[in-house]
Amino acid sequence: MKRIFTLTLFSFIFLGLNAQTRYVDEVFTDVDVQTDIVYATNVEVLTGMPVPVDLKLDLYTPAGDTETERPLIKVFHTGNFLPQLVNGQINGNKNDPYLVDMIERLVRRGYVVASIGYRLGWNPISPDQDVRTETLINAAYRGVQDSHAATRFFRKSVEEGNPYGINGTDIVNWGVGTGGYITLGAGTIDTYSDVVLPKFINADQVPMVIESVHGDPFGENMAVINIPNHVGFSNDISLTVNMGGALGDLSWLDADDTPIVSVHVPTDPFAPYNTDFLIVPTTGDLVVEVSGSFDLQERATELGINGDFTIGTIYNDPQTESALQNNEGNEGLYPLVRPNWDLDGDPNTPAAEESSPWDWWDAAFWSMSQPQQCADMMIPLTECNWDLLSRANNPDASFEKGTTYMDSIIGYYAPRAMVTMELPGFEVYLDSSINVTDILDPSVMTLSPNPASTDIKVEAKGKNINSIAIFGIDGRLYNQITNVNAERVIVQRNNLPTGIYFVKAYFDEGIATKKVTFE
Repeated sequence: MKRIFTLTLFSFIFLGLNAQTRYVDEVFTDVDVQTDIVYATNVEVLTGMPVPVDLKLDLYTPAGDTETERPLIKVFHTGNFLPQLVNGQINGNKNDPYLVDMIERLVRRGYVVASIGYRLGWNPISPDQDVRTETLINAAYRGVQDSHAATRFFRKSVEEGNPYGINGTDIVNWGVGTGGYITLGAGTIDTYSDVVLPKFINADQVPMVIESVHGDPFGENMAVINIPNHVGFSNDISLTVNMGGALGDLSWLDADDTPIVSVHVPTDPFAPYNTDFLIVPTTGDLVVEVSGSFDLQERATELGINGDFTIGTIYNDPQTESALQNNEGNEGLYPLVRPNWDLDGDPNTPAAEESSPWDWWDAAFWSMSQPQQCADMMIPLTECNWDLLSRANNPDASFEKGTTYMDSIIGYYAPRAMVTMELPGFEVYLDSSINVTDILDPSVMTLSPNPASTDIKVEAKGKNINSIAIFGIDGRLYNQITNVNAERVIVQRNNLPTGIYFVKAYFDEGIATKKVTFE
């Protein structure tokens, strides 16, 4: 938590309700784009032979914008670390139509957005799970390195004349599908030891990622298949966003990680919502156990990682209200609950489960093309084409549906980005009753009993509690005890309804938050 603020009464929260607010509303009409900017050179193994390749990005900016100190969003596409169609999907590059549409919506809100191309290549069809796991982990590791290289590229550009008009401080990593694995890894992997876990060690007891071969997690040292780029510039980011994807391991999360916004369909058949095995879309094979958005956000709540979202902030938008109905109090988690689809009327056939309702494509174009396997088997185009195959996990896909979901996703993201990066106008989301200094590790205090039926004891051994506040998952302040000045205090329930609440203890050094359940 970086901001320090004390405000007057919160009567102005929606003073500018009808005004256009940059970074929240679309305040620009047109978008400019520069394509295929080389941001790094590194070693790719897509063909099986390590080959140096130029890594490229497309840069989108608001047309006619005179601001030169703008936040940057780096967007990472989906695609299973394989080329389009080879990955079994019609999407998989930085030019995917739905992705470009999302980017343009963000740019019209005033952001500079870079659509990042990253290194591809792994072996999804090996009969050996160790090989599948190892090559995929290597691919994701390279993606994390490429993310950091792009961050350093932009920070270097600021020192070299700032041709892209960014402030060099506020940088967001935004991943969609496979890109979510990259952004979550980039936001949480701190050292090489993070990837030397038992599940990332093969049957021969050799780590799947070897630093002398693959390089360090930031890609800053020379290795067999890593070329350092822009070393000496900061890798820090301000915010992580994942739409789908998952975290390689919950142990990667630390209290000082950047805040995370997670958007996820709970029934996603490929990227688990909780902790489970990742399934390869191309083959249906299991690869490695990962933790999806619910479990990672539950842990983030415990660690106070998303304190910027929850401490001293008030939201009043339909996206937040929708999230609160399903995220069990884990601020930063936006579950997109979708139906399962009975496509053939056969009760013995598993229902189709959605993974990305924001996705859309040119149905007319893709209905005229089919995978080579279908052609080889002489299956009629009308019975096997890319449009039909894509609808297996998104039966009612359309531009209207996809863009509606995308607007909701951006609507959930926008205010949280405002308060995290303190973008102009962020004060409208602040609650004047809170004076925030810093976020402390939740372990500095204990709550007992938890769950509770009546009162709870809040205790902080060796620390003096100044005051206590209880917030609901709706962001409302339900109870506040000031002038505590003690290491422990009894907090009465005071007829609070059954549910989940957040107890916030204020100290001279900062604030600690823990969740309590009243039964």
